[in-house]
This record gives sequence, C-alpha cells and structure tokens, in this order.
Amino acid sequence: MWAQRLVAPGRFEQIDVPEPTEADLAPGSVLLKVLAGGICGSDLPYFKGQLPLPWGSAAAPNLAEKTPGFPMHEVVGEVVATNDESLGVGELVVGWASGSNAIAEYAVTAAAGVAPFDKKLDPGGAVTLQPLACVLDAVPRIGSFEGRTVAVLGIGPIGLLFGHVAKTLGAERVVGVDRVDRVDLGAKFFFDETFHASSDAWVAGLTDDERPDIVIEAVGHQTSTLGHALEAVGQEGLVYYFGIPDDINYSFPLQSLLRKNLRLAAGITLHKKDALRRANEYVSRFPDLANDYVTSRYAPKDVERAFEAAVTPSLGRAKIVLEMD
Repeated sequence: MWAQRLVAPGRFEQIDVPEPTEADLAPGSVLLKVLAGGICGSDLPYFKGQLPLPWGSAAAPNLAEKTPGFPMHEVVGEVVATNDESLGVGELVVGWASGSNAIAEYAVTAAAGVAPFDKKLDPGGAVTLQPLACVLDAVPRIGSFEGRTVAVLGIGPIGLLFGHVAKTLGAERVVGVDRVDRVDLGAKFFFDETFHASSDAWVAGLTDDERPDIVIEAVGHQTSTLGHALEAVGQEGLVYYFGIPDDINYSFPLQSLLRKNLRLAAGITLHKKDALRRANEYVSRFPDLANDYVTSRYAPKDVERAFEAAVTPSLGRAKIVLEMD
C-alpha cells in the first residue's frame, strides 16, 4: 500500500509498505481504508521539526520511522477488517487514528476511538466531527455558558468551533482574538466580534468592564498566551487551556490566578465514542457547519502543500483535509 512518510522537517516522501491484514489486528482494533484525514494543530510541530523525529539525536522510537502515515490522527475511513464486536466490515467511521498514521491507504486503529457518522456527510466533511467532539467534550469542564461573556484566543479551526458551541449553549457575547483577520469567518461561527490583534495587545486594551467571564486559550504551541488569558479574564472567571502542550512546564501569573479567584481547567477526550456521538447530534442541528468548516481539500500527493497551508493561516481558511480518493 502507499503511505506518506515525514523524512525531514517540511518534507514527505511517498513509500510502499506491506498492507495490514486481519491477522495484524489485536483485540479491540480495526483496519480502515482511509478516506480522508484532517490536519490538527498538534501535528504541525512534527512537520516543522520542533518535536523529535528520527532525523534528530532525540529520536522518538515509536513515531515516524515505525509509523508510515505519521503525523495525522483525525481520520475518516471504511472498516475493511475488524477484531472488535462494536464495528462491522463496511461501516464508515470517523475519529482518532490511534497511531497517528492516517496519511496512508490503510490504517490499523483502536475501535474505541472511532464511531459511525451520518452518511449525509461526505468523508472530507465528516472530518469536522473529530475536532468538534474534542470541543464538546471540554464543555463539562468549562461549565455553563449561559449568559456569559466568552473570549476565544486563537480562532483557527478549534477556536472557531468553540465560538460556535459557546453561542449555541447560551453565551451572551462571544469574541475572538487572532493575529489573522477572521472577520470573514467569525459571523458563520457565531462570534459577536473578532479582533485582529495579538493576544497581549488585546489584553492591554481591556477595561475592567470588558473582561470576559470565560477565556478559552486555543492558540497552543507557546507558553505566553496562557498568561494572557489569565490576565484577560474577569474576577472569579475561568480559563480553559485547549490542546496538547509542546512544553512540559508552563510559566503563568500565579498572582492573577490567586487574586482574582480564578479557575484554570484543561483535559483530553477520554470517552471518544460518546464524544463522537454528541458531535454527530450537534452537526445534525447545523447542516451547513461542515461545509463552512472544511475550506481546503488536498490530494495525498499534495501533502506538503496541505501542511504548509496549515502552518500559514490566512483569510478565509479554516480546516484543511486530505481526501484519499
């Protein structure tokens, strides 16, 4: 089968590797024919060479050199073999490729991380369900949005979904902050206002009356924006950190956390099938959401162009997907 392999920062090569078979499936796993996959912000540090891969001295032995198709975990596929009673051959599923190995013709993955989706969605559009599942899973950790003012720092693909969900769940006002002008996409995702600014500049201009009740840090990949979120939020507010941190330790203004009686929350999606079910239900209420969200589609041969687009966000661009057929 074909697979793309990341061989250096910013450079993929297409290779041929043995095709997995039913005999390769451990209990609880399935074999997918990959139909589409989405580029997530957590994939980008590997593409840019900021996290260890085989070409560095700190090589990670279980990543790219043993995983053709790395790095891509947002997957849509057809089950072609199964060793799990919850999924049958022929089912179309969406979710997490547990080996981050979805830039390939076939991928073995844990059945617990994928679930069927509404067939009204094409495979590229169905990619929307995986990041949406992550956002919806964060809601119980954040608490009620009802009547609150919410600020989203970083209105890329994840930040846009947070805006949509916050307003849908009753937020009185939702604002977004990004160094890329998002005025074109903001209204589609229910933002009341978007600010074309860095997060520190936006925070510096806030008055006490303008401070939000909830700040969602959806920028990631740096430590400073968490501090900006804590400085921005109002008294007794909440800051939610979304995403996989690139650094083990983060420095932030503890005095702000203490003196303003703040709460700081974060987390990952543990119950993936349930989160995907809720994402399916949510999209059924908003049938245009996937079309608004997936703005760029690429073929596997153009994987480098797709990742380059993902690391250079621009006006009008939201989710980037690879479509395998």
